[in-house]
Amino acid sequence: MATFVDRVVLHLQAGDGGHGCVSIHREKFKPFGGPDGGNGGHGGSVSLVVDPQVTTLLDFHFHPHVKADNGKGGAGSNRDGANGHNLVLKVPNGTVVQTTDGTVLADMVGAGTTFEVARGGRGGRGNASLANAKRKAPGFAELGEPGDQLDIVLELKSVADVGLVGFPSAGKSSLISVISAAKPKIADYPFTTLVPNLGVVRLDNHTFTVADVPGLIPGAATGKGLGLEFLRHIERCAVLVHVIDSATLEPGRDPVADIDAIEAELSQYGGLAERPRLVAVNKVDVPDGRDLAEIVRPDLEERGYRVFEVSAATREGLKELTYAMAELVEAERKAAPPAEPTRIVIRPTAVDDAGFTITAEADGSFTVKGVRPERWVKQTNFDNDEAVGFLADRLARLGVEDKLAKAGAQPGDLVRIGVREFDWQPTLYAGVEFVPGNRGTDVRLEEKSNRASAADRLAARKARRVRSADEVGADASDDLDDDIADEDDAE
Repeated sequence: MATFVDRVVLHLQAGDGGHGCVSIHREKFKPFGGPDGGNGGHGGSVSLVVDPQVTTLLDFHFHPHVKADNGKGGAGSNRDGANGHNLVLKVPNGTVVQTTDGTVLADMVGAGTTFEVARGGRGGRGNASLANAKRKAPGFAELGEPGDQLDIVLELKSVADVGLVGFPSAGKSSLISVISAAKPKIADYPFTTLVPNLGVVRLDNHTFTVADVPGLIPGAATGKGLGLEFLRHIERCAVLVHVIDSATLEPGRDPVADIDAIEAELSQYGGLAERPRLVAVNKVDVPDGRDLAEIVRPDLEERGYRVFEVSAATREGLKELTYAMAELVEAERKAAPPAEPTRIVIRPTAVDDAGFTITAEADGSFTVKGVRPERWVKQTNFDNDEAVGFLADRLARLGVEDKLAKAGAQPGDLVRIGVREFDWQPTLYAGVEFVPGNRGTDVRLEEKSNRASAADRLAARKARRVRSADEVGADASDDLDDDIADEDDAE
């Protein structure tokens, strides 16, 4: 059973940030010593690092679910929570990190190359960090931010200088076993090699690596045989060597036809047309094989190939072949641009960038997207009115209120920020100063009572008293008029 795995799907979960703490310092003769809630710790991140000692993705095949540690919550007496431990996963050299839809995130080549694939969540601030001149003792704290959660695909593309390609049983494994210290499985049946084999060749002052790719057959680029799974391993090879079986007994097989079939598959796979080629006609130790090699050699040289007649069994012609490999590898290395150290690129946010966008949806709702608004919503405890009021103040200062109004939002419209939905009520927050009250409450969020206030009741009583005096004066005037009328009648 093969223990080589070159493609896995990982389910990653970075650590969540710890929650901030709500605490008030109390001690003897000092019942209210101010807020002292500590901050939550940051969640652990998940990173990938290239380790030369790792040659396969087998460990991830059996353990595809990876989760980093969460940050610890803050505590009283200004004690911050511990950060979660970062998780570092070791991957082979040549690993390509991509999303499930095929978007490449990183191409990891070179020992020590590191890539942070999932970032841990930020820890929430405690009420000691949230205190200011107006809000001296906050009755709330921020929640920890959730860590990144995503699925990625790891694909291993072997990093080799020379790639050996050819039909099954052409002698590729035998060839790499005699020119290097590699010990691949060798047998007299097709598809003996089920995994790519790498060997290091040392020749005078030259050192290069050779990859033995499992046998290709017509249709390999479309999924037949093992070619589709292992064609990716020759993408990084600087030189390709056609290993041809000159002693095959299969009908319809000859060196020229084999090369045409392999070249058709390489062309269909794409990206390999410019790689220099060599042709190694193997098994010339067999009499019929040597005769066939001499017959096809002129035809192959007319096509521009350098042809070498070799025998892995007797090691005939291997010295000339390895020197030709070294020559082409050195030429490719000199032609390649010099490696530059990785540059750290800093892209600061523009000064006039509000950091969010507002989109009017077809159903009449509005969606707010932005790193800061979405993070603030995640860190808000919506069971605490003071925390909700604090969020509203932050959004108003950021300019969300103004842009919603300019976008045509009306009070009561549905507004989405992240996973939360709100009924927009701008009159509760815009231009209203924070008024300290009981911890954990915000007077702007209190529901208005139907009962009249004391001032309203006093004004109503005064109005009734004024009406009563007017009514008494009107009654007295009516009685006087009646008396005058009676005296006139008596005369």
